[in-house]
Amino acid sequence: MKLKIIFAFVLMAINFVWILSSPAQKNADPRTMIFSPVQFEPLKAERIVLDNGMVLYLLEDHELPLIKMEVMIKSGSMYEPPDKIGLAGLTGNVMRTGGTRRMNGDQVDETLEFLASNINSSIGLDAGFLSLDALAKDFDQGFELFLEILRYPAFDEKKLDLAKKQAIEGIRRRNDSPSSIASREFLKLVYGPTHPYAREVTIKTVSSVSREDLVDFHKKYYHPNSIILGITGDFRKKEMIHKIKKTFGSWKKQTVEFPQVPSVELRYQPSVNYIDRDLTQTHLRIGHLGIRQDNPDFFALSILDDILGGKGFTSRLFQEIRTKRGLAYSVGTALNPGNFDLGVFFAYAQTKSDSTHQTISEILEEIKRIQTEPVSDEELKQAKDSFLNSYVFSFSSPAQIVSRQVSLEYYGLPSDFLERFRDSVAKVTREDIQRVAKKYLHPDGLVLLAIGKQERFDQPLSTFGKVTTIVLEEADIGAVPLMEGPARIFRASGQNSLSPTRP
Repeated sequence: MKLKIIFAFVLMAINFVWILSSPAQKNADPRTMIFSPVQFEPLKAERIVLDNGMVLYLLEDHELPLIKMEVMIKSGSMYEPPDKIGLAGLTGNVMRTGGTRRMNGDQVDETLEFLASNINSSIGLDAGFLSLDALAKDFDQGFELFLEILRYPAFDEKKLDLAKKQAIEGIRRRNDSPSSIASREFLKLVYGPTHPYAREVTIKTVSSVSREDLVDFHKKYYHPNSIILGITGDFRKKEMIHKIKKTFGSWKKQTVEFPQVPSVELRYQPSVNYIDRDLTQTHLRIGHLGIRQDNPDFFALSILDDILGGKGFTSRLFQEIRTKRGLAYSVGTALNPGNFDLGVFFAYAQTKSDSTHQTISEILEEIKRIQTEPVSDEELKQAKDSFLNSYVFSFSSPAQIVSRQVSLEYYGLPSDFLERFRDSVAKVTREDIQRVAKKYLHPDGLVLLAIGKQERFDQPLSTFGKVTTIVLEEADIGAVPLMEGPARIFRASGQNSLSPTRP
């Protein structure tokens, strides 16, 4: 696969040289030359459904003697009880560290080290994950261990205690990073603090999680009809299918009753919010609810996002706020579509305290301007070219191709979503950009969050509206003994963007 991609680039180079050397182009202005887009058709994995409902995607790749296997499991922290927030993340973590019915966690580590293999397990907001990377010659041993972890995790009590202490230490430290505070509190403002997409893990909820909770969570959600499995590497498809059917075929399907997740309330209620922190820079988030990934306007909005602030040096926000005015080192926008419900759209910036008001004003002005003034032909071309030229890198390896196919099916998107993305982006017009800007951007409904020292601001935040001061909850340092070593928070965001890779 990699050789094919390299060959495609070689052909592009040859084509470029040939065009430059042709009589028609020798005296041509390089800025007016038109090149035909490279035709690139990515490989497709074979899809198979077992009798027990498990879905398989298989794609051979004999370039290296490696095999990669990964599964997505219909699960997630959005299904946690409100008094057990953190349960899903702990379950995913201790599945891997806590051993199996045949060996304890330390023996699992030793076996994987001996095999030069790797198994990872996690559960994010809306999906569970388990992956295996192994040498082809050692795949059978790695696969057996992979199966044991997937079906028969032991959830060792000591490993759970260790994971809880690490998580609690992470909770204690989460207010150390202004950017983390901004991201976390912005989601709470947009979704509401009790919604599963924004609710916050606490020392109390983590401490309440027991081994029995992990066992029950795994038992409830881990069934073959809730699993999509992707496998790539140095194997023969017929043999691998036989091996998987023999291994997983006896695993009976089960009916899973998923808890009702509250729908996101579509509202654009403006607010101005402030968190006091003794910082030399103000951290800003300005935005509101966005769209779902399957929204037909997602393609045009992605290009709008690039033009406004998502594509770095050439975006409007970067040019106006950093390059021309020198107000911020970091500035941009992000369109994060939701997988099963509405996502978010927001602008972000870090600016000196004494330029906070001016930076906010400039961001608001640019959001309004893209609604009222059509983007230029050059802006549209740059944004579309940036995507189309990077499209090939979305399929840089068979493993990446299969991973994307697995994700597309898991989130209920059509199998040709990425190909449709490419074609739809190519069709986006200036009129489309202005249409979606007017439809999906709401300057009068923006949530504004500033973290810094307002006494140093150039003008009061109150000029933008009534200010609500948010007081962060500090963790109870005396609740649990501190643990030495690096801390990790086992509550993944679960934001799995399916957009093609961007530079």
